[in-house]
Order: sequence, then C-alpha cells, then structure tokens
Amino acid sequence: MINAYIAGIGMTKFGRFPNESVKSLTSKAVSMALRDSAILSERIQAAFFANTVQGALEGQLMVRGQIALRPLGLEGIPIINVENACASSATAFSLALNYIRAGAADVVLAVGVDKMVVPDKKLMFSIFDGAWDVHDTAAGMRRLLSLGEGVAAPSDVQEQTNRSFFMDVYAAFAKAHMAEFGTTQRQLAIASAKNHTHSSLNPLAQYQNPMSVDEVLNAPTIVWPYTLPMCAPVSDGAAAAVICAESVLKELPNARPVRILSSHVTTGIDRPPAEFHNHIGHLAAKAAYEAASVGPDEISCAEVHDATAFAEIQQIENLMFAPFGDGGAFIESGSSTLGGKLPINTSGGLQSKGHPIGATGLGQIHELTVQLRGEAGKRQVDGAKYGIAENGGGLYGIEEAAVAVTILGVDK
Repeated sequence: MINAYIAGIGMTKFGRFPNESVKSLTSKAVSMALRDSAILSERIQAAFFANTVQGALEGQLMVRGQIALRPLGLEGIPIINVENACASSATAFSLALNYIRAGAADVVLAVGVDKMVVPDKKLMFSIFDGAWDVHDTAAGMRRLLSLGEGVAAPSDVQEQTNRSFFMDVYAAFAKAHMAEFGTTQRQLAIASAKNHTHSSLNPLAQYQNPMSVDEVLNAPTIVWPYTLPMCAPVSDGAAAAVICAESVLKELPNARPVRILSSHVTTGIDRPPAEFHNHIGHLAAKAAYEAASVGPDEISCAEVHDATAFAEIQQIENLMFAPFGDGGAFIESGSSTLGGKLPINTSGGLQSKGHPIGATGLGQIHELTVQLRGEAGKRQVDGAKYGIAENGGGLYGIEEAAVAVTILGVDK
C-alpha cells in the first residue's frame, strides 16, 4: 500500500461572516494549504470538494467544486463533489487518501466549506430538515424521541420553543445515557466548559471566551439537559489539506509531513438501542485502529464531533478511551483537559470552535496536524505522536447516518 501524508493544511477562522462567500472561503483555505505544502496548484492532480448547504441556501445544486476551485487555477483535473452531511469533508479526505493509495495520483487536494449564515433564519435552519429520511419523519421522530423516555427535565426549567428538532433528538440521546448509566448534566457542563476554555487558546475558533462549569449550567436552556453553550453554533468557514504520496516528500525539503495511518468511513447497522458496542462510532473506531495498527492507549490527542456536550462523552466511549458508561467520569476526572491523560477537542470542539458542517471534519484534521507538528502554541499537547478524529453526520435509525474516523501520526 502506498503511504500517504498531509503535506499542507489551511483553515479559515470559523464564525459568522456576512461578507464572505463559498468561493472566498474556499480560496482562503486552499491558498493557505498550498503555501503550507510549498506545492503549486499545477501539481494538484485531483480534488475532492465537500459542501452541504450551498444548494439549499443559494440554489447552486451541482458542480460546486468546479465553480469554487477553477478560479484558483485548479482545472483540467478530476474534481469530485462530496456530500455526507456533517461528515462530508472527513469523507472527502478519506476519498482523497484512497485515490493516492490506488495509484491514481500522487498529490490530491481535499476541501470542505460551508457558508451557513444567511439573513433568512427560517431558511438557514431548514437545512437540517434534510439530514434524515424525509419520507419517514413522523415515525423517525417517534423512534428517536422514545430513546429519552423516562428522564424528565426539572419542573422549573424553561426550554427554548424555537429550536431545531435535531436538538430534541440530541437531548434524547443524552437522556438515554443518563437512564442507563447515571450520566449527569453537570458532567455535560464540565465537557462544555473545558472546550470553551480550550477555544480561548485557538485564534481560529468562533468563540474565544473561557467559561466555568457554573456559567455553562446557568446559561439559557435550549432543551434539557442542554444549555446554550453546550450546543454547536451555526458557522461559516473552510478547511483544506494537500495530501501526497511518500515519494513526493523528496520534492519538499522543508515539509513537516504528518502520516495518514487510517481513515475509515462507514454507515450503521440495525441494532437495539442498548447495544452500545454496535454503535456506528464504535464500529468505525475499531476498524480505524486495526487499519492503523494503533490502539486507543497510544493516542495523544483527539478531536470528536461534539455537536452537543453529550456527544463528547459518547465518543470517549466509542473510541475506547473509557468503558461504556464511564465517559462522564472520564470527563469529570479532568483526563480530557489540556495537561490531562488524553486531551480532547483542544481546538474547542464544535461547541466553541464552530461548526460549518461541510468543513468540520477537515477542521478536526487541521487541529490534529497542528498538534502533531508541535505548532499549537499555548494549547500544544506535549509529545503528541498519534491523533484521532471522529466526525459524524446526519441521522438514520437511532444514530448518525455516517461516521468517519481518521488516525494520524508522526515519527518522534
């Protein structure tokens, strides 16, 4: 198998940028990745372009990658458009890796971008309605919400009435875990406060103000057990990676390459809700570890898809950093904080770094690459050697519709 490396990375700041466009965000991220790699655009032999909402928000239903990339000199090559909900750009990255491993090219670009913030808020939030089976909405909602039955919000909690149905589903996931294992709202708040504090060290994060656990708990409730800081915001942003075969590294004397050990994309299986060991994220993690010949005890840092605070607890278990049911205790112990046993979401995670859904997966890979190069500044994990990213998208059945798990490493 051909060894592949990240030769260059680029990422815009994530946030709300009314004067930016898909094209301008793409241009910034790709230009940074090319400069970082010292590879000219003419050397790129294929590109995988991830975007999820431009069609719904702007009417650009097709050929988004060709339109965004040609102004950058990327023409006359295969450009493949990728949509896999919030897992889109991690999927694009995996496809780019496999393109190299297949010998179809030796330098490939992966890009993820979304411009989600638009003046029409109703239209903006309607995009989430297309991330599950639109022909099964009533039954799907009943099935998902039933997961949280038996765990009620305190009587004095006032929930926000204008919210995405996804938030009710995410709340049901958390309530099911609470019922099964005794996970607490305070543990969710600890995870959220930790990530907001991490993001204060990340100049590319959407939010850069540290928060205490009490500040998180006392914030307005979206839907119990989630308060506002526990939920990922709507964001704009882009990220890109230049991936090359090992043979290309000799052309790059100043490269700081990071090896791609594995990248596994999967869909779930039909399972009873209590079969946590068959959760899509756990199955993807096991496959990624096996392909990388790396175990969870060797991981130095992790970026996980914390669209809500509970998701980090769930992924700690899926990635085998703690047994099922012990993710909350892992958080509470301080193990996932910078300086802890296994720092998680040093970038700030989706809750605080931001979540431009088509760019999120490559945003995670950007953070791991920076960490493994030793270039993360005040949020640097000492001696980082292996990093793992988990990126999930959409809903199908009782879990995510797609998950990508990527493992990166460097020689020390």
